[in-house]
Amino acid sequence: MDRIKKTTGKIGGIFRTAGTRHGAYSVGLTVIVIAVVIVFNLVIGQIPEAYRNLDVSSTKIYEISDTTKELLDSLDEEVDMKVLAVKDETDDRITTFLSRYASLSGNINMEWIDPVLHPSALTEYDTTENNIVVSCEATGKTTTISFDDILVPDMYSYYYYGNMTYTSFDGDGQLTSAVNYVTNDTEQTIYQTSGHGEATLSTTVTDLMEKNNYSLSELNLLMTTAIPDDCDLLLMYEPTADLSDDEASMIRSYLGEGGKVMILLGDTNAAELPNLEGILEEYGMQAEDGYIADPQRCYQGNYYYIFPELSLTGDLADGISTEMVLLTNTHGMNLIDPERDTISTTGFMSSSDSSFAVTETSQEQGTFTLGAVAEETISSSTGGDADSEDTDSSDDSSDEDAAENVTSRLTVISAGSLIDSQITDAFSQLENTQVFMNAVTANFDGVQNLSIEAKSLQTEYNTVQHAGSFSFLVIFGIPAVVLIAGFVVWFRRRKA
Repeated sequence: MDRIKKTTGKIGGIFRTAGTRHGAYSVGLTVIVIAVVIVFNLVIGQIPEAYRNLDVSSTKIYEISDTTKELLDSLDEEVDMKVLAVKDETDDRITTFLSRYASLSGNINMEWIDPVLHPSALTEYDTTENNIVVSCEATGKTTTISFDDILVPDMYSYYYYGNMTYTSFDGDGQLTSAVNYVTNDTEQTIYQTSGHGEATLSTTVTDLMEKNNYSLSELNLLMTTAIPDDCDLLLMYEPTADLSDDEASMIRSYLGEGGKVMILLGDTNAAELPNLEGILEEYGMQAEDGYIADPQRCYQGNYYYIFPELSLTGDLADGISTEMVLLTNTHGMNLIDPERDTISTTGFMSSSDSSFAVTETSQEQGTFTLGAVAEETISSSTGGDADSEDTDSSDDSSDEDAAENVTSRLTVISAGSLIDSQITDAFSQLENTQVFMNAVTANFDGVQNLSIEAKSLQTEYNTVQHAGSFSFLVIFGIPAVVLIAGFVVWFRRRKA
């Protein structure tokens, strides 16, 4: 009995020691911290998914553009989005982005439908699994978005190496395009010329046009007597052969009736395209011989890879933030007096005043226009003989004539490389495609550029204009500073 009492006393003594008290305090504190963490997680779990997922991705794939926010802020119609997929099996990037997108507008109704539990839904919406059906009851329009259009797989890697990787994320562009399509009744028709050795538009550009609900068709001017009445824009991309006299006359007539024409010049010298050059000069743009070299605004020491200076206003400036555009092997233009006083010509893209127009025999220094717009107001009179009408009728006719005035527009960019896929795909952070799509959209009244480019998941290249000093700083400057600082610390400690 005495032994038990002694043992009990020893154990009690242990719990009365300072070490035991500190241990009990630590255990208690640990329990409190764990309880706080559990309660914190429960509280956070009640916050909507759209707000509790932070975008820490290097390419900011969850970032929603200002273009989308403006569209959703002005959204008046109810838009339904039926996501036909198993949510728990869907890529987290897609689920996170969808929740973020839907939270931006109370007029977007998003519903996940499990096709395994509800197989009839696939028949009801006439689609397959892993698709989003977007519809608007007010317009009666419906479209479908595949998950593969949002998170774009690299099929080459899959078929040849068996690895499923992804090249880009296009949630913002695909959803905004779908919302715009189902809520909008208008569609613009663009005809691209052929028969002059024109280049082919890249998939990146055609996708952007499709997102903006632009219908793109091919037109051979030699096979028609007039430009179609439904042509909202005539596009000529990097022609290598000149227009015939009849084709040039056809384009002049089209512009004279208020048409819209956009020309992107290629590598061909202006002297080889006299009929096309004649149209440009009529509207105040004279092509310059040679290639433009710009030592002041060039890409990593290559004088023929230049970052032009932009002076964008109105529709051309929409969505432009960095004003970084890269052009390669470009010709230049000089603005001259148009043939008619009714034509006004303004430049929106140019080289710096340190640039040169370089030919095999000469170098001419100056500032050269790389993009310009010419506009002309065309008056269309349909009124009757003034002598046979009274004064009131004449006033009504004048008002009617004024209302029928139309504006022709000729947009010329001297470098087709603006939308070259080797640039736009490798440097997705540049605004080449944004400038191009703005220039296209500016031809249409009441239309906003809503085409949003996909975010690349591939390696991006830097666009440092002058790599020499930057490289010297990174390779030699920073290591030198670190070594010197280390030596100073070592020397002080050694003396101490």
